[in-house]
Amino acid sequence: MSSEKKSVLIFGGGLAGLTAAKRLTDKGFQVKVLEKREIFGGKVSSWKDEEGDWIESGTHCFFGAYSVLYDLLKEIRTDHAVLWKDHQLTYTLAGGGSFTFNTWELPSPLHLLPAIVKNGYFSFGEMAAFAKSLIPLALKKEKYPPTQDHLTFAAWAHQKKFGNRLMEKMFRPMALALKFIPPEEISAKIILDVTETFYRLPDASRMGFLKGSPQEYLHQPLLDYSSSRGAQFKTKVAVEELLFDGTEIKGVQLRNGEILTADYYLCALPIHDLNKVLPDSLKRHDKFFSKLDNLEGVPVISVQIWYDKEITSADNVLFSPDGVIPVYANLARTTPEYRTLRGEPFSGKTRFEFCVAPAKNLMGLSKEEIIRLVDESVRSCYPETAKNAGILKSTLVKIPHSVYAPLPGMEQHRPTQKTPLRNLFLAGGFSQQLYYDSMGGAVMSANLAVDALVNEAGKN
Repeated sequence: MSSEKKSVLIFGGGLAGLTAAKRLTDKGFQVKVLEKREIFGGKVSSWKDEEGDWIESGTHCFFGAYSVLYDLLKEIRTDHAVLWKDHQLTYTLAGGGSFTFNTWELPSPLHLLPAIVKNGYFSFGEMAAFAKSLIPLALKKEKYPPTQDHLTFAAWAHQKKFGNRLMEKMFRPMALALKFIPPEEISAKIILDVTETFYRLPDASRMGFLKGSPQEYLHQPLLDYSSSRGAQFKTKVAVEELLFDGTEIKGVQLRNGEILTADYYLCALPIHDLNKVLPDSLKRHDKFFSKLDNLEGVPVISVQIWYDKEITSADNVLFSPDGVIPVYANLARTTPEYRTLRGEPFSGKTRFEFCVAPAKNLMGLSKEEIIRLVDESVRSCYPETAKNAGILKSTLVKIPHSVYAPLPGMEQHRPTQKTPLRNLFLAGGFSQQLYYDSMGGAVMSANLAVDALVNEAGKN
């Protein structure tokens, strides 16, 4: 590159946008990030409410598979904030039962043997039938899942005949935890990709939690890092439309009427917002952009409830196939800096955070109605320890459009980070990369977008 700094406008201050800003400032670009909300972080955002308690946009677990995310944390020196939990997956059931998939510290795939023979719930015959259904995956590895994108996971499982209990008790909460949609809707490719990764990489399914908020250990360190190197970050600035001249992007019009220009433009917006800012002329110009209209976001509901007694001492993520809480955790155990209520210490009690899904039919309910459904699910799973437990506080976050919906056939519509326009690039979990719409996906998409942009800048 020449000594003259090239300018980049980044739209969206979520994890993808903040990662791209860091990468570009490291490469010597002049960077400005525009975020329409008052806070950064996007789908991983967190903030304090009026009583001083941290609220999150969702239950954010760190999978061992997200190597690009941990590389980023090491660069901003916050990797110490990830607290790794025991390598196991526990499912809680209505009536008080549970089962756990444990692992051994052995090479792949031997590390999964305890999950097959010692889970305490599924019979050996059921697990053997499931293992048999995965033979094509074991033989073809990562090449197999893309061939199944035309099917829902429920349809794929029906073909393989591995049993209804496995579908209902293991894979239903798994699908809802991963992408907030049930097996009857999610593409088989998604579940098979995740299964192949867990099968191939012994630590891929291990999970961790930050010891505090994403704002303090992820977003603010990224903001501080890039700001100290000249990047600018603006909040409450909304993009109205990209200005397309028939060949490239000539600028961006903001909702306040202002027009900004740069050498390059990087959109790190969620898919529903990206589709709003792309002009019709650009969609008509190239199918690359028009097919993005096929992608849509999934509604998500996140709930926190503080109870006045300890309902579970589990220091890990928990799953449930029953009720409306497919994935949840007791933050009073998993996240040390969240052991507070209204600014006071909160120990020996419960601070649950839940992903409530599927959310599509619940979005119209009131907070009170949703909290009641969640509380009923808790008391169903913990009939003894939740007895006489009182609710001290509850919070609710509704997100109408979150991660993109990975329905059958959608893979063909996911874009690359490099677009047909020489000065426009995309980042976000909906774009093509290994981790789908997740924290790992946000970081990887940003890395790929920056690589493409730097390569293009090198030509000029």
